[in-house]
Amino acid sequence: MATATLTSTVSTSRGDLGQAIPDTPHAVSVSLPSWKANVGYEEGEEWVLSKMKNGYPRFFVHVGIQAFAEAVVRKYGTSDEQAMLFPSTAAAIRCLDFLIKETTEKTSAERSPVGLKIGGFRIVDLVLQQGLSSPNEKATSKTIISAVIFSKTEARLAKTFWQHSGDGVSSRRAEFCYTAFKEGYLIPRDLNGSVNTPPLSRMCKGPRRYQTKASIGKRDNYASAPGDGDSSLAARRNMDSHDYSQFVEERFGRNLDLTLAANAKIAIRRRIAGSLTADVDLSHAMEVPGISEPVRKVPDFSEEDIYLYPCGMNAIFNTHRIMLKTRGALKSISFGFPYIDTLKILEKWGPGCLFYGNGSAADLDDLEDRCRGGEKFLALFCEFPGNPLLKSPNLRRIRRLADNYDFAVVVDETIGNFMNVHILPAADIVVSSLTKVFSGDSNVMGGSSIFNPCGRYYNQLRNTMAQEYEDNYWPEDAIFLERNSRDFVSRIDRINSNAEAICEVLKDSSQVKEVYYPKYSPTRPFYDEFRHPNGGYGGLLSVTFHSTAAAIIFFDTLDVAKGPSLGTNFTLCSPYVILAHYNELDWAAQFGVEADLIRISVGLEDTLELREKCTRALMAVTKSEI
Repeated sequence: MATATLTSTVSTSRGDLGQAIPDTPHAVSVSLPSWKANVGYEEGEEWVLSKMKNGYPRFFVHVGIQAFAEAVVRKYGTSDEQAMLFPSTAAAIRCLDFLIKETTEKTSAERSPVGLKIGGFRIVDLVLQQGLSSPNEKATSKTIISAVIFSKTEARLAKTFWQHSGDGVSSRRAEFCYTAFKEGYLIPRDLNGSVNTPPLSRMCKGPRRYQTKASIGKRDNYASAPGDGDSSLAARRNMDSHDYSQFVEERFGRNLDLTLAANAKIAIRRRIAGSLTADVDLSHAMEVPGISEPVRKVPDFSEEDIYLYPCGMNAIFNTHRIMLKTRGALKSISFGFPYIDTLKILEKWGPGCLFYGNGSAADLDDLEDRCRGGEKFLALFCEFPGNPLLKSPNLRRIRRLADNYDFAVVVDETIGNFMNVHILPAADIVVSSLTKVFSGDSNVMGGSSIFNPCGRYYNQLRNTMAQEYEDNYWPEDAIFLERNSRDFVSRIDRINSNAEAICEVLKDSSQVKEVYYPKYSPTRPFYDEFRHPNGGYGGLLSVTFHSTAAAIIFFDTLDVAKGPSLGTNFTLCSPYVILAHYNELDWAAQFGVEADLIRISVGLEDTLELREKCTRALMAVTKSEI
């Protein structure tokens, strides 16, 4: 990617408060350009919220999804109700179960289903009308939107499920389905599971942007990949929407056919597996054979051990869910200071969680004592390295404890990424947010779970997955992610070197209290044990100052994009603890996570330019003290 192009993108996306970053319809970050704006967002102040055009998708429901949900309620609900939209009935039922569980004591709701209604909650499954051109013959009977309708008084609770689980629909799925809904092609399935199709005056062809002459009266010859299920429904051949085709042409250099979604998913899996490292288009990617060498150095590993999800948190949520179904109701372990929603998942689903926020040797000593005393655990969840302190857990010792005392190990490799570290041999499952550096463009969500075929629970877990896994990854999202990830390998070296360059500037400043980065962490030996010979230390770092005032000046002066998320091709900065832990700052502080910590996700910009920007921000801190 040319630096000039990148710089242009960043300069237009940094923009005003509440503007999408980047400035595209499906961006996954939003501009919060000052410290005051971040605090105002957390405080719910109108001057901030009124300007929010976008946000991180699990925290801010996309405006297109909101509009679709409101339309569903107008048609199937009442004025005192709201809806959350999910990609399948199973996902909607999980939301329903959560709502009932959390409201039982307050409402005494009875779990007596009447069709798809339980207590004061209900589900409306929406399917494409029969007669629509669809990728496979069963498509018209499959749910592509499942709406959970509830009282407005339960909106905050429903939003909690949306945020923690990552089960909600993507904005691209909603865009397609809302168009179908408005044009009368998306209709409810009745309680018997069949589709009530009203008489049609003409053959339905689907929403106009997906219509083609070839689709009339016959089905596509597109063969969906095993497990694609509901998520293959948007795969339409030869879209005739001029605007969309023009956009795809400009974005990708050629007209990218949505029927290539199945191949896009294969290419994504191959990149994650390590068998596809070249920056090639999709047709060439399909010519690459399956894994011929043990790239991840795990015997019998294959692409079939990789599962895709709509986002990274959904991969974690479902990994925990599958573990519970496979091994039974046991407590989990959260080791090290985690991303907030991972901990919430372990606490709210299942019998609870043992939390070791420091991730220290003393914590492992305590865990070993508990195990010796007879306590049983489901799995240990950790990040490698952690966010935001970039500490690396002692995976060797964790693996030994897991083998000795019969619990699984689940490692989130998002921040380290598999081009820098190789942690699969130490884990039973490796999860990752593909939204981040794997994509880089900050315009699509995605997640993955990788199963270690040498793990003791592998066969049991795969058997459970055969029954439980749904491929809810929307085809358009897969196509964007595949294209974004083609240069993933070449981007990593640049990001690694840029991050180290910024660290050097920060570490040389007397204004800086601490720089958090795997290379400079006391836990570096644990990181280096799993670092590839040519791997680096990643693109994420955090910094603290000697005073909150200094932190604010540095943040407000630093001339980069500012907002949530990480792993973007452009440098992105946030007062992370303010955004993630605003209502629990004292709790976070006891684990060494200071309230005024600033997190910087380093991008692909010119190294000298980044150093100069960092230097200018530090000089502003110095001048403020004169």
